[in-house]
Amino acid sequence: MKIYSVTGYSLIAIHVLASGLAAPEHWGFVLGATVGFLYLVFIWFLGGLYLSDVMHMGVAHKTLAFKEWFIKVVTIFNSAAGIYINPLTWVNRHRHHHAFSDHENDPNKLADDGFWKTMYLCIFPYRCKSSLAQDAIFKTWTFRLVSSSVFGLVSQFVSFAVLWVLVRDWRYTLVLWCSVRVFALWINMVQNYWTHDRRFGTRTYDDEHDNAMNLGEWLPVTASFSASLQNNHHHFPNFLRTSHDASEYDFGFLTVRAMKAMGLVKATSSGAQLPAGVALKEVGF
Repeated sequence: MKIYSVTGYSLIAIHVLASGLAAPEHWGFVLGATVGFLYLVFIWFLGGLYLSDVMHMGVAHKTLAFKEWFIKVVTIFNSAAGIYINPLTWVNRHRHHHAFSDHENDPNKLADDGFWKTMYLCIFPYRCKSSLAQDAIFKTWTFRLVSSSVFGLVSQFVSFAVLWVLVRDWRYTLVLWCSVRVFALWINMVQNYWTHDRRFGTRTYDDEHDNAMNLGEWLPVTASFSASLQNNHHHFPNFLRTSHDASEYDFGFLTVRAMKAMGLVKATSSGAQLPAGVALKEVGF
């Protein structure tokens, strides 16, 4: 088992154990651990839906056209109850990342940045020197509100309060609230560090302009909503799926297909175009 998967499974186990030990006395270990695990699943799924599906493939790359009301609802809900991520600055950073991947002006990681430097950059990324997020949706009142620094600060207290209202124990709330953010940091490291270091993963495309790799194991793919298939994605960033072979597991694509069935999303013209050289017979959307 690879180091990134060992780290991820270990963090899940530590979270469940800490949840059980910190549970209110009248709950007991089993109930506390169960609630803690369910909270982790909730935060993971909400964050993946918001960041990987909606903001990443929907807004940043425009491979998917979500209902605008759905984008706004998911953004507000995640910002209030989940882990806050500024949508404006994130999209701007992500577009810089694709334009300058692993080189100067990539806000996530330069080629020579090691593990600890990249972890620091997950929290305090390199400054973007231009604005690549001028989309009309960022001018709506919803996104102006959510993208403000005041909202970002207030959301930390709101998400903590929402959890406290559910469990009514401040120590248990603090353990769960902090622990899920450590797991989220690991997901960020999967995307920014392990998938951009040629010592890990595989490469379907031998692109020399970046170090993007594919981590195709179950945990990194599931945890990142398929963002761990970075080599595929960087080679064809405007394609609506990151799996480029029928044998590749693609959890993110499964969630998008489910939302299509609910009438929440459709493919854009660029997203639905099957790129030449991809080992797929059809898009499958």
